[in-house]
Amino acid sequence: MDSAGLILTEAVSQPIALETIKITDAASQAKKKQAAKDFESVFIAKLLDEMKNTIGDWGFEEDAASKQTEGLFWLYLARDVADKGGIGMAKDVYRFLADSENNNPPAELLDKSL
Repeated sequence: MDSAGLILTEAVSQPIALETIKITDAASQAKKKQAAKDFESVFIAKLLDEMKNTIGDWGFEEDAASKQTEGLFWLYLARDVADKGGIGMAKDVYRFLADSENNNPPAELLDKSL
């Protein structure tokens, strides 16, 4: 890069307080929805992992490759369940993210002692 391009040639605008900036971009909304789905997917994967531990031994050989394949199966199953509606957690997470951006406190906390 040429250093001549770094020289200011115009007046610099006044800084804007971050509190006054509202991001309502559709891309940021899509990112929030995807983050909520991803969070639910991870939660469902952990839930399925714990449920799998209660099944016991299936009689299959337990080598490293089969464990890795089984782990990928549960991961993709959880992602598919979350993408198809999941358990409804993604909607609540998205609503919380949207409310926190608008500086609105959540309507009701689950733990009243907080």
